[in-house]
Amino acid sequence: MIRVDAKLTLALRVTGTLPGGYHALDALVVAVDAPADRLTLEFTPGPRAVHAVVHGPAAVGVPADDTNLAVRAAYDLLPVGAGVHLDLEKHIPSGAGLGGGSSDAAAVLRALRARFDLDPGRIDTVAAALGSDVPVCVRGGVHRMEGRGEVLTPLDAGPPLDLVIAVPAFGCSTPAVYRAYDSLGGPTATRTVPAPPGWAEVWGPTWANDLEAAAEVVAPGLAHFRDRVEAVCGVPALLAGSGSAYAAVLPDAAAAQDAADALGRLDGVRAWAGRAPVTPGA
Repeated sequence: MIRVDAKLTLALRVTGTLPGGYHALDALVVAVDAPADRLTLEFTPGPRAVHAVVHGPAAVGVPADDTNLAVRAAYDLLPVGAGVHLDLEKHIPSGAGLGGGSSDAAAVLRALRARFDLDPGRIDTVAAALGSDVPVCVRGGVHRMEGRGEVLTPLDAGPPLDLVIAVPAFGCSTPAVYRAYDSLGGPTATRTVPAPPGWAEVWGPTWANDLEAAAEVVAPGLAHFRDRVEAVCGVPALLAGSGSAYAAVLPDAAAAQDAADALGRLDGVRAWAGRAPVTPGA
């Protein structure tokens, strides 16, 4: 069984547009150990085929066919004469901005790379083709992510980050958030959050997410949800990428767990205490 870490975007600036309608980003991205999916792969000889079962508390709406990124990742790399059964237990909610599908695909790519001794360059190519967040999820750790997501720079991180991650009952569609961002004229975020102790040297003294105003258009209840999270945590909260999750950095693991417990008692809120790594990614 493989633990599949979530992806957390701690700061995000939109720096321009790219061919194909994509947006160029400059973002600080870390892996965080909760919420986490669980993936089991069972390899079988015979026809080159992928079979998947998806279950768990966040499985609603997650397909098990070849529209699932993890299934597509397996098809892209499986050699002739090999099949695989994927058992995917979903805990990372969809539409939260935590890269659940991308993280699952990345875990499959890493497992196939190890099983069949595949060229890392091929893994990178397939990851970029699958989705903008898949390359950084393959590498894990702490990265500066630029371009569509394919330009990655490992960063020497600051002290460990103990976090609470909270998700409301609603999600945000990434395409809808970017459409709203464009319709608003491409605003630069004005709400900033002070960098946690020891992290100003990693990314700067204040962090922001340029997609926050657009996400609030897509999900009008988002600002109220952020207020609830901040009231419980007592510190400013960060929007997770283009999703509906908010994360707050707490002084230690016990404080993060206490906040997660308190938030989890609110109607329609799911919350986890997690920790981000202190090492750069691969």
